[in-house]
Amino acid sequence: MTGTFSHSALLLLTLTGICAAQTGKVSPLDLPPDSSVPQAVRKILDTKGYRIALDDGSVACDIWLRTSVPGPAKKSATDVLYWQLAESTLVGVISFPQATTDYRGEAVKAGAYTLRYELLPNDANHLGVAPNRDFLLLVPAASDTDPDKQLKFEELVSLSRQATGTRHPGPLSLVQAAGGPPSVSKDDEDHWVFSASLKLASGENLPFSLVVKGTAPQ
Repeated sequence: MTGTFSHSALLLLTLTGICAAQTGKVSPLDLPPDSSVPQAVRKILDTKGYRIALDDGSVACDIWLRTSVPGPAKKSATDVLYWQLAESTLVGVISFPQATTDYRGEAVKAGAYTLRYELLPNDANHLGVAPNRDFLLLVPAASDTDPDKQLKFEELVSLSRQATGTRHPGPLSLVQAAGGPPSVSKDDEDHWVFSASLKLASGENLPFSLVVKGTAPQ
């Protein structure tokens, strides 16, 4: 009996350790985004942000969300997760304290970037690239001076290419919303996923989850 109990206790402790290792920490952030973020963008952001730390204590990024996110005039495509968002809408700013990678694995330099919502094209060239079509594209903050400007797909892709310095834009993958208070956790694909809510202009809260560290399965 004692041996069985010890084995069970050891297993429980092991599983608890594994679960704990999969969870990071989200802390309130009173600091504003750095000076590279245009004033027009700073004005539409919540004054309080989120600092996202991983299980080893390292800071993955800081994020500031828009205080009121405009929605589309009508419901967009039905095969998307976040139909409440209009394509190219600026939803926030992210700042990386050190170089990182986007969802495609392309190198992204440390610094501040705006986050604009976009859909993966629904064509043969992008088939199977990601489990869903919803992304936030990184745009170097200094290059995105008008937060209310609606960009055509190619315009946004061109701006986002500046984040990677390649012919590809810099995407971060949006996944199924987890709900609940702001949190960060690691999924079974080694993706660190930040979950929170966006405040929509309609007055609703839109839960969302964003892969802030991790790449697409190869």
